[in-house]
Amino acid sequence: MTHTQTSRAIPIRAWLLWTSGFLALPVGGYAGTIVSGRIDDRLSAVIGGAIAGLIIGAGQALTSSHRVRPAIWVPTTVLGMSAGLALGAAAVGYRTGLPDLALMGALNGLVLGVAQALALPQQLGRRRWIWAAAMPALWSLGWTVTTLAKIAVDQQFIIFGASGAVLVTAATGLILNRLLPVAPSNQPTITPTTAKVPS
Repeated sequence: MTHTQTSRAIPIRAWLLWTSGFLALPVGGYAGTIVSGRIDDRLSAVIGGAIAGLIIGAGQALTSSHRVRPAIWVPTTVLGMSAGLALGAAAVGYRTGLPDLALMGALNGLVLGVAQALALPQQLGRRRWIWAAAMPALWSLGWTVTTLAKIAVDQQFIIFGASGAVLVTAATGLILNRLLPVAPSNQPTITPTTAKVPS
């Protein structure tokens, strides 16, 4: 493989690794639901959102190819999910119609996006807000896709299902690649670090 081919493969592998972390969203939502039950009041939203945020943040940190700091990313994701879900669910009166869930997702994404943008490396400067700006639309899309897929959203889930999670994670992976290109030393690979790249 030439140097140019290797350079092109690095962001693709990083994106695929990040996208594989979509499982953290439904798993986090399921874990939160076990503890909090249905999201039908502020307390259940705060607790359920925090548990989901812990798993989502850890999963994203693990699949980020060392581009985010877990000690910052995970706590901010916990806070963003907890506060965002509480705000969004309360704003729609805990209803589960498509317009309600789309709005809830947008508000959840707004709070989570701001929290995670602040956790991105400071050298990005104002470019960090690209992440924050995209999250409301993406989380609204996640709920829309899940609802249209005929998932039983009337059970007042914490987060959208796997179909929405794949789309949202894939899209955020493209944004992350744009904001924080993977350094060759951090590329996701199973090749030993002592291996030489052919020139």
